[in-house]
Amino acid sequence: MKTAVIGGGAAGFFLAINLKELMPTADVVVFERSQRLLAKVALSGGGRCNCTNTFEQVRNLSSVYPRGHRLMKRLFNIFGPRDAYEWFERHGVRLTVQDDQCVFPAAQDSHVVVDCFLHEAHRRGIDIRRGVKVQSLADVEGFDAVAVTTGGSPTMQGLQWLADTGHEIVAPVPSLFTLSIGDRRLTQLTGTVVADVAVRLPGTKIKAEGPLLVTHWGVSGPAVLRLSSYGARLLAGCGYRHPLSISWVMQPESQVLSALNEARNQYAHKQIATVNPFGLSQRLWAFIVEKSMEGRQQARWAETGKKDLNRLVNTLTNDTYETTGRAPFKDEFVTCGGVSLASIHPATMESRHVPGLYFAGEILDIDGITGGFNFQAAWTTAYAAANAIAGC
Repeated sequence: MKTAVIGGGAAGFFLAINLKELMPTADVVVFERSQRLLAKVALSGGGRCNCTNTFEQVRNLSSVYPRGHRLMKRLFNIFGPRDAYEWFERHGVRLTVQDDQCVFPAAQDSHVVVDCFLHEAHRRGIDIRRGVKVQSLADVEGFDAVAVTTGGSPTMQGLQWLADTGHEIVAPVPSLFTLSIGDRRLTQLTGTVVADVAVRLPGTKIKAEGPLLVTHWGVSGPAVLRLSSYGARLLAGCGYRHPLSISWVMQPESQVLSALNEARNQYAHKQIATVNPFGLSQRLWAFIVEKSMEGRQQARWAETGKKDLNRLVNTLTNDTYETTGRAPFKDEFVTCGGVSLASIHPATMESRHVPGLYFAGEILDIDGITGGFNFQAAWTTAYAAANAIAGC
């Protein structure tokens, strides 16, 4: 069995290594267009590589896979997160689980994963050819099986060769990105971190929760990245200009109003800006007071009326801004779109149009939120394809 793996990234190496483990006699060649192997793995997780997630806090896969959750649920019966955890430990990469259920190498260094893949590929005799750009199936004639693991393409042009062979292509758009906001009052809070917020796109059902970071261009952090994943297509369709609502306190309006009334009764003679009933940073609380009190931020609690408290409640629970685009630099790591799942056999990852052609990883229309879910999709689809090629 002679197999070509097109793409020397996470899915490509995982497929190649597992194919050799399942079928030691297989002749496996990995083609990588650049000179650098596993670059995305090395950079991921801030250089620590969030290689999977325990999924223990995931009630429904659709909450972590906006696209492809049904296929992932099926494939987890073949190779799931527990299998991935055991695979890395078995291959010498000791792992650790964070409180948020994200799984990292215990060494906190992505290079232990890169080194593991390169070591296993060398040990099993996998032929790695760098600087080779495969542009059509004609470039890999003579192979019994071909696996496409090239990752996400930012444009349709990069997927045209697959469209030409009959595959349905879902137009690619960025996912997992931060948002720009032009309001200088907010961006002057650069560096402010709020541990637990709710963000949503008003007028839609799209919302997310988690930590938020205020930056000099707008907002970032897990909550925003998750929101961008859920709303990837909607935001692309409106040119990334859309209202964004932030709830700074993650409490119902009635509960927030009750806390404000209690503060008014208890601290009647103190300035509002000096008494923070919600545990927010002093910078953020002062900003919220200034925005809500319309030039009366020096007012004392005793001077607040019903309208003042209602404005504070609204800012705390529904602080709305207009986004002006994605971050001013290319920081997205994931692409939404790719080869439609309707074009593959779900149990094997084999093409419905070209026998012997398989897909794995981000080239497929599968993508997840931040937290190790995209790497898990790479491991799962790659293993399923390797398993099918090996005939297991």
